[in-house]
Amino acid sequence: MLGVLIAAAAFTLSSPAFTDGAAIPSKFTCDAGMTNPSPALAWKDAPAGTKSFALILHDPDAPMAGGFTHWVLFDIPAATVGLPEAFQPGSVGVSGNSGFRRPGYGGPCPPSGVHHYHFMLSALDVASIGAPAGATKADVEKAMAGHVLGTAELVGTYQRQSR
Repeated sequence: MLGVLIAAAAFTLSSPAFTDGAAIPSKFTCDAGMTNPSPALAWKDAPAGTKSFALILHDPDAPMAGGFTHWVLFDIPAATVGLPEAFQPGSVGVSGNSGFRRPGYGGPCPPSGVHHYHFMLSALDVASIGAPAGATKADVEKAMAGHVLGTAELVGTYQRQSR
C-alpha cells in the first residue's frame, strides 16, 4: 500500500493594499499626513498549536543602528485571522511601543531612497508572552523566544513622494 504525502499549507500573511515586494500605497505612510492608517492584513494556515500571534513591522534600511520599528502588537488571540485597515490599539491584542515611542502603527517615512518594510507575524505556542503594554520590539522578541511555531512575512517598499 502506498502512503499519501499531504503537504501542510504554508502560513501566509497578505494585505489587500499591496502585494509582497510591491510598493505600499502612500495612503498608509507619513505622506498621507496625520491620518496615516495601517493597511488591512490577513493571514491563514497558522501552524497547529498556535495560541496567539505577535506582529512586528520593521524597516531594516533606516539610517540607524538596527533599523526602525513601525509597529509592535502581541498577544493577538489565535482565532484572529486579520486586522482591519486603520487598526486601533486596544481593539485586539496588546500594543507595544514603536520607534516613535508610542503604541500603534506609524507608517513608512524614509528620509531618502527606497526602504523595505517587513511585516513579520509570528505564531506562538502560548496565549500570552507576558510582556507589558508598551513593550519594545526587543522586549517582545525576547519574550517570544522559544515559543515561535512559525513566521509569515509580507514585505512592502516605500520611497517618499516629491516634496
